[in-house]
Amino acid sequence: MNVSKVDGLLAEMRTAMLAAQGGAAPKVEGTGSTDFASVLKSSLDGVAQAQNRATEMQNAFVLGDDKVSLSDTMIAMQKANISFQTAVQVRNKVVAAYNDIMNMQV
Repeated sequence: MNVSKVDGLLAEMRTAMLAAQGGAAPKVEGTGSTDFASVLKSSLDGVAQAQNRATEMQNAFVLGDDKVSLSDTMIAMQKANISFQTAVQVRNKVVAAYNDIMNMQV
């Protein structure tokens, strides 16, 4: 793995961190607030893209493509796994918050 790939990975991680902090969230037209549906859809699309890319790289490596290295394939698989686990944990937190709100006495 060369240095430019590591720099690219670090740049992706920084971009993801900014997006998680709300720096790159889509805005609703004219209101200035964040559109939850758009953020949710873009996050799930990102998870799906990471999983599809990892699957494609895995298949290419298994078929003997010289352009795909084992390290790149493993990194793509781990990124897809981390993305999926993050989505699952966010879902769990949302469900727990919903249950807490529903159990509140009014």
